[in-house]
Amino acid sequence: MPEQSYTGPDDPRIAGLRVEGFAFPGPLRDKLVAAVLSGAKTSTTGLVVEYEHEGEPLPRAGTRGAVVDSAGRVVAVTETTDVRVVLLGEVGLQHALDEGEGYATVAEWRAAHERFWHGDELRAALGDPDFTVDDVTPVVLERFRLVADLR
Repeated sequence: MPEQSYTGPDDPRIAGLRVEGFAFPGPLRDKLVAAVLSGAKTSTTGLVVEYEHEGEPLPRAGTRGAVVDSAGRVVAVTETTDVRVVLLGEVGLQHALDEGEGYATVAEWRAAHERFWHGDELRAALGDPDFTVDDVTPVVLERFRLVADLR
């Protein structure tokens, strides 16, 4: 989900960086952050509607972000290397593999993402209890690299 800029300590490694909060705090975020820190996760997928709802701009190549864990601690810095907006039905296997969650097929990746996107937390965050995605839902495919492990 898009989040605000980090406003924590005056550490120059993170001052002014966009907060990268993968999923919502909890087990899924912990799993995703661990994958980022291990180097297994080098891509992520967001919904254009999330950015619009939050009034946040889409990520841009060259932008750095402060990765936060479930406790809100900044644990890493990433740099966006590529951003594409495509329709959900166009997401390819390489993107799914690079999400670092062990998906072997696009169908596995999509099923897991639909569970998340159709979940109560996201629907509540969007203010739409009936929110759903389909093949023509615009998604943001973001590629990134780990710049610093701050643990």
